[in-house]
Amino acid sequence: MKILVFSDSHGNEDNMVRAVERERPSTLDAIVHLGDGWRDAEALHRLYPRIPLEQVPGNCDLGCFEESERVVFFGDCRVLLCHGHTLGVKSSLLRASYEARERGARALLYGHTHIPYIDYHDGLWLVNPGSIGDWRRPSYGVLTVEGDKLSPANFTLE
Repeated sequence: MKILVFSDSHGNEDNMVRAVERERPSTLDAIVHLGDGWRDAEALHRLYPRIPLEQVPGNCDLGCFEESERVVFFGDCRVLLCHGHTLGVKSSLLRASYEARERGARALLYGHTHIPYIDYHDGLWLVNPGSIGDWRRPSYGVLTVEGDKLSPANFTLE
């Protein structure tokens, strides 16, 4: 499985479209949006309705009352999706990591900081795709899942 991961689009749908086209839509099994661009993700889904969309709201997604954190399955892997504002990711990843472990997740996908980040610690991947809405250096993530194995990567749009 190949999952395209976005966060913090902040109205920049064009960058998301560029990333989808760069990764070739026919190869994508899902798109994840980690908040601060709920409507952007819905607009992207209208352009690519064949690709399933998973998303959580961010602190700038006013009027959206969906769950702030939720678990999804990609293949045999349980993944916790969150924007991160409710788990304090700007100050520390400790609380978010505990939440992911408590929910039995193999990976924590989060946003909010606008800083791309990948780390692996004691069986848990911590992945932030950065901000696809950044006008200077937009970034996104790709999560590859094969059975129960996860492999994350982050990329910058040029």
